[in-house]
Amino acid sequence: MVQMIYTIIMYAMQIYYYLLFISVLVTWFPDIQRTAVGRILFKLTEPYFGIFRRFIPAVRLGGGYMDFSPIVALIVWRMFVVSGVSWLLVKVLT
Repeated sequence: MVQMIYTIIMYAMQIYYYLLFISVLVTWFPDIQRTAVGRILFKLTEPYFGIFRRFIPAVRLGGGYMDFSPIVALIVWRMFVVSGVSWLLVKVLT
């Protein structure tokens, strides 16, 4: 039972990582952002990305801006959040 709870939570975190990654890719295609799927994806991922956007400003490159906060957010999710939750679950569930 404990292993099943751990597995479900880790799968959910993996799915959310994929949603974050897809959300980054969708920003390259503005037409997709305007669809119902794009709006749902934005609503699911923006709360997490918003944390990083507050602290990491967009960098001016040529005539536009490059937002590096989603890249940092993905790295933090993969390296710290997932491993931290995994460690916490192991401590709590065992």
